[in-house]
Amino acid sequence: MKVRIVVTLKPGVLDPQGKAIHKSLEGLGFGGINDVRAGKVIELDVADGTSDDDLDGMCRRLIANTVIENYRVERV
Repeated sequence: MKVRIVVTLKPGVLDPQGKAIHKSLEGLGFGGINDVRAGKVIELDVADGTSDDDLDGMCRRLIANTVIENYRVERV
């Protein structure tokens, strides 16, 4: 089974990568962009019986820094 984990910074956490992307897009002439927040997507191929609790544990213990990041798990 394919699982996609989307990790984003929590609101209020500074995002220098997002700021750099924003500035670069404006420098390339793209207007109308109010804000950019960068994150990451991790795709896992797990056994069909993998529980939501196991996936949550993977995220909390390794994949996301829950102090500054949110995550969501999507079964693809």
